[in-house]
Amino acid sequence: MAENAPLWPHVGREAPAGGAHIHLGEPNLFFVTVNTQDRVPWMAQPAVQETLVRIWRVEATAWLVGYYLLMPDHLHFFCAPRDLHFGIDQWIKFWKSQFSRAHLNESWAFQRRSLHHRLRNQREYEDKLQYVRENPLRKGLAKGLDDWPFQGRAHDLCW
Repeated sequence: MAENAPLWPHVGREAPAGGAHIHLGEPNLFFVTVNTQDRVPWMAQPAVQETLVRIWRVEATAWLVGYYLLMPDHLHFFCAPRDLHFGIDQWIKFWKSQFSRAHLNESWAFQRRSLHHRLRNQREYEDKLQYVRENPLRKGLAKGLDDWPFQGRAHDLCW
């Protein structure tokens, strides 16, 4: 990657690129952002967090979710493939549908597409993790990194 190249290669696109390129023999950790439909702020609440974690641990196990953080209108998480038969877009579509079945509230809808980025090294992971953890502070929702209740780990992932 060129020194001044953006870390987000999808910047400037109308829609994010589909798929996730898996590189066998290399770390395959992805940073994902999922927005709510029309940025409606419904996501940061215990029922949502509990349902997502349950789905990721029990139903949608083709990919493993490590650290995650829910904001009112979007979600960030890190994930890695567990079953190469399921691409990232297919897996995200599946857990979104499972979530919708569990919560019939029509105002609780996700944006159709998500943004995902394969992390190339541990430094990039640490930079994204810091960015995500500081998100509630930047928005004035928490005073300290550990004060925001809508974060955690569904699975232990290592770089």
